[in-house]
Amino acid sequence: MQKGAVLLASHGTTAEDVLAVARGGAPVELAPEAVEAMAASRAVIDALAARPEPVYGVSTGFGALAVRHISPELRAQLQRSLVRSHAAGMGPVVEREVVRALMFLRLKTLASGRTGVRPVVAHTMAALLNAGITPVVREYGSLGCSGDLAPLAHCAQVLMGEGEAEGPDGTVRPAAELLAAHGIEPVELREKEGLALINGTDGMLGMLVMACADLARLFTAADVTAALTLEALLGTDRVLAPDLHAVRPHPGQAASAENMRRVLAGSGLTGHHQDEAPRVQDAYSVRCAPQVAGAGRDTLAHARLVAERELAAAVDNPVVTEDGRVESNGNFHGAPVGYVLDFLAIAAADLASICERRTDRLLDRNRSHGLPPFLADDPGVDSGLMIAQYTQAALVSEMKRLAVPASVDSIPSSAMQEDHVSMGWSAARKLRGAIEALTRVIAVEMYAATRALQIRVTNGGRPSPAGEAVLAAVLEAGIPGPGRDRFLSPDLEAAYAFVRAGLLTEAAETVTGPLA
Repeated sequence: MQKGAVLLASHGTTAEDVLAVARGGAPVELAPEAVEAMAASRAVIDALAARPEPVYGVSTGFGALAVRHISPELRAQLQRSLVRSHAAGMGPVVEREVVRALMFLRLKTLASGRTGVRPVVAHTMAALLNAGITPVVREYGSLGCSGDLAPLAHCAQVLMGEGEAEGPDGTVRPAAELLAAHGIEPVELREKEGLALINGTDGMLGMLVMACADLARLFTAADVTAALTLEALLGTDRVLAPDLHAVRPHPGQAASAENMRRVLAGSGLTGHHQDEAPRVQDAYSVRCAPQVAGAGRDTLAHARLVAERELAAAVDNPVVTEDGRVESNGNFHGAPVGYVLDFLAIAAADLASICERRTDRLLDRNRSHGLPPFLADDPGVDSGLMIAQYTQAALVSEMKRLAVPASVDSIPSSAMQEDHVSMGWSAARKLRGAIEALTRVIAVEMYAATRALQIRVTNGGRPSPAGEAVLAAVLEAGIPGPGRDRFLSPDLEAAYAFVRAGLLTEAAETVTGPLA
């Protein structure tokens, strides 16, 4: 086995493998047991193809056209026609990592031995991945039922040596040229194979796996920024005591509270909420930070459970059973994945909302407990971070729109044969936009909180050791501290890059150790 390669057996795969292939470019190999399972299931399909009785996907048309029996001499054309007609996507090109995840997950199902394809089909798909050839897939075309049909059809078309693909150098070329340049023989599809290549939830599942990885990092980053804001506002960390969170035993809440408590350990600023303007309690956006981020963590845990189940599945229709039957089914319906994609978008939007409210408190002199208006150097002459909050608010508003569930919608298709669909692909696409926006929202809060802490330091305050580590890392990354007004967009983009690369959490962890 090639070093660093992902080995696909017949029993599914893991989220780590998906990320390694989609984002890390890891090579893929098929286990001998997977090749044997594919050969065995193919024998079942060949036997059925030789019989006079019609079998869906083997010797019939598709969808509402399944009533027609297809003669043997037309079956290769049937599979080619299926792929060509279903490669009907439109719009912008989908990201390379999404297409690689989609292809890898379809290959995972082929390797299960449940689809009836020949081993050569799976070997050719693995060869495409290993050569860095990425089919051009368009944004629009999947209803998330009968699988991600159009996106998968664009991939299957490249397997046939048709359509367009992006080479390892990033250049889009005709698929036939790319396959020839890498010594890959196009596949001549036989019975059932075209259908098996397009009938799965692989696109939405791949995006779910990547979203879970991204959100796990962002929930931790949000805990760090919430702690920095609490400190800059001279709030109390007593609300983070473990016994208080044990009273309401949500595991995500306890994890977020513990993260914040560790970031704030040793602070000389917390607990001074009575000094300037007496207050019994901090505002909800500060005091309830663990409850909101923690609920998001628990939502993420549920989404990961769904993803794990789907990663162990073999989604196709019809499917070859263990005892050799070929049965139609509805396992291609994307509802389980679509629901959690929408759920994560809701959690992300609410987390962004509470982040923005904390930022607003840092900028309002009536609620910031001694900080200058908008954290400006010379308020009135300087506007400080006034419009940074506008930008953050615009992002939060966009995220609220993206939180509207896609999975509650359904538009019937295929002459009412496919009369209820999941819209899971759409849920996944909007979640990717929400994650991008959330990263920027957290970056703006971090930028405001670190500036506020730098102002506290100038006035004799002493942040926690973890807070000091974050301040040092921010400055080292070239993100300036307080001062006269300047072109703010580059600073905010630098803060976004800092958060996106995981540097915020890494800086805090140099003091706290690994955070949850």
